[in-house]
Amino acid sequence: MAPHSDHSTVYVALHLAIIALLNCTTATPGRGGSNVLSVLQPYDLLYYTGVRSYFDAEWVKSAELLEKAIITRESLSRVRRRCHDECVAAGRDAFNELDSEGGSLWDLWTWDWVQQKAECLRFCIGRSVTPAGQLPVSTDIEYEFNSRNPYNFLQVTYYKLEELQKAATAAHTFFVANPSHLEMRNNIEKYRRMEGVTEEAFQDREIENEKHWVLYDSAVQLEASSDWLQAAEKWKATVNRTLRQTDECRVQCEVASQRLPEDRGVDSSDGVFEKAAALSLSLLSCRQSCVTQVSTRPGRISSQEDFLPTQLEHMHLAQFKAGDISGAVQTLRSLLLFYPSDEDSLENLQLYYETLGGDTESQGTQPAQEIVKYISRALEEKTLLYFGMENLAFSFTDPDLWTPEDVVPESLRNNWRAEQEKINAKVKEGEQKEEVDDSGFFSGGPVLQVGVTITMDDQVMNGTNRVVLDGVMTEKECDRILQLATAAASVGDGYRGRRSPHTPHETFEGLTVLRAVKLARDGMVNQSDARLLHELGERVRVLLHSYFRSPPGLFTSFTHLVCRSAVAGDQKGRLDLSHPVHVDNCLLEPDTKQCWREPPAFIHRDLSAVLYLNDNFNGGDLFFTNREAKTITARVKPSCGRLVGFSSGPVNPHGVTAVTSGRRCALALWFTKEKIYRDMEREEAEAMWAADGQSVVKKDDEEPAGGATPARNARSQAPTERSRGRGRVTGGKDEL
Repeated sequence: MAPHSDHSTVYVALHLAIIALLNCTTATPGRGGSNVLSVLQPYDLLYYTGVRSYFDAEWVKSAELLEKAIITRESLSRVRRRCHDECVAAGRDAFNELDSEGGSLWDLWTWDWVQQKAECLRFCIGRSVTPAGQLPVSTDIEYEFNSRNPYNFLQVTYYKLEELQKAATAAHTFFVANPSHLEMRNNIEKYRRMEGVTEEAFQDREIENEKHWVLYDSAVQLEASSDWLQAAEKWKATVNRTLRQTDECRVQCEVASQRLPEDRGVDSSDGVFEKAAALSLSLLSCRQSCVTQVSTRPGRISSQEDFLPTQLEHMHLAQFKAGDISGAVQTLRSLLLFYPSDEDSLENLQLYYETLGGDTESQGTQPAQEIVKYISRALEEKTLLYFGMENLAFSFTDPDLWTPEDVVPESLRNNWRAEQEKINAKVKEGEQKEEVDDSGFFSGGPVLQVGVTITMDDQVMNGTNRVVLDGVMTEKECDRILQLATAAASVGDGYRGRRSPHTPHETFEGLTVLRAVKLARDGMVNQSDARLLHELGERVRVLLHSYFRSPPGLFTSFTHLVCRSAVAGDQKGRLDLSHPVHVDNCLLEPDTKQCWREPPAFIHRDLSAVLYLNDNFNGGDLFFTNREAKTITARVKPSCGRLVGFSSGPVNPHGVTAVTSGRRCALALWFTKEKIYRDMEREEAEAMWAADGQSVVKKDDEEPAGGATPARNARSQAPTERSRGRGRVTGGKDEL
């Protein structure tokens, strides 16, 4: 569009204002629907009334109103989206006249377009929403819903109504966005122990707004497993979903009711253009803030920087490794729109060109059009916003690190550069920051078992609280436990029955102490072998308790005999891992180097160990990495009687290389400082022996239970399946 030069200043001001004026116009309640009972009521009123009923202990009424408030808010967003799409063409004829109409009539065509658009939106929304329901809600109400507080009330309400499945779902949905809420964490553990509550109850009701994160985590897992073809497809889906989520957020900025921005420097003396400009700048700022909103996980304070560029970087590398060079070129060209002079990206592009050879058509592949549009639109909005900062006293925080310097007015560049330097310094400081282990363990204590030697310590393993001990088992003991695994381990045990939970190239079998004892009682396996399996757990606990100079109480949390076998004839060209890099008690995000200690991670685990039984296989090495999950800092080859122990937290990310032939068996163990999370299955096994008149050695850290039945803890009472969560914790037991 090319406005006449003599009207350019006024035209730009009007262009800034028109969509914002539409937004302000549609905020006025309409008359669209005559039947008020068939349209959406104000969700803030429903919420207030539901909360009042909650405090009056009117549980049925409270549940009904709170649920209706949640559904109404979701429906309102869908109505706004539908009306936005239906009214795209409204007033288009009048808008097209702007380029051709001379004289002073162009402004009238502008207002004609504004009014037609406003009339369309007003009528459309009015058909589905009551006049009161169209009014803007308070910031307090928005905060309540954004922090998912309605689910907090709902979980208590459903508990009072004895609808435990619904209560557990509400609790889980609230906890996803409030992971530090200790009371809700305890409630969830209680729900897991309640009869009638199944694993299906623990799902996020707000997952529709988080699908881009679900896809993101899935792509990271596939990448960690070196499944490049699937990873490339998943990264593409992640990018598309992120763009869709951002667009949805921007639409809500345009169509949702907004108050006049009185805090933006607008006062009663300002004319219509000043007020229109302030409102339009608020709209543009809302659109830009969608970048931050979409790149912030539920329950997190900070957004993930460069969220979309990061996805494109992962995507082009996955495409290249999957053999899709043409696709990698297009994705990399899209990434270069964000950072045109990035040396690594330019070198990769040259590599891709060389790989393509004479394929000039693929070399000429252009960036994805949706990314071109995204960049173009963002730069236009930033230009207008920085203009408002410089000339209209508007306040704006740029959500992007990639914003080019030439978009920022000269008068603002010094402050802008200073902010950029602060951000870069903070990032650099984070990269150089020395890793500190706050687990309370300190390696270097005495080794109490005769014949056990220290093979590798912290210094050799380039880490903190890591050790390799040899001689923990004899060859004969290894053979006995291997025979026990052959006789009793079941396929998919600990992984919801899945034969290949981490990679299709291997099958997994597992056996717990309690199951071994039950099989021995039935005469299916040797009783002494089952007792040895139990005793090995205590042997490892005593060794590591001493070496890591643990606090007085260290309890076995879980013991699992697990074997992974290479699938014959399915190993050629294999590039994935037997177990992707992970941390045992938190959710590792390699891109941000963050590790979130929240469910579905096993947050109660403090110390991890793996006791190897054999070495007659290829691959299967345990390795440790830095938090970025790429730099290997130590590698351990399995052998009979070799024990690896390490603290379970973020200082020790680890994985397992592919088992390409043979069968690798090991005893995986985890320990906790919290008695409530001790392994109740071990105590049940001991109780079975006691009932059969067999003696059981009492552990030093275990208090006598007296005549009472010991209270079963959260972990032992949980169903076999674990929470699906966001997909970052692979497998129910997270074996080593």
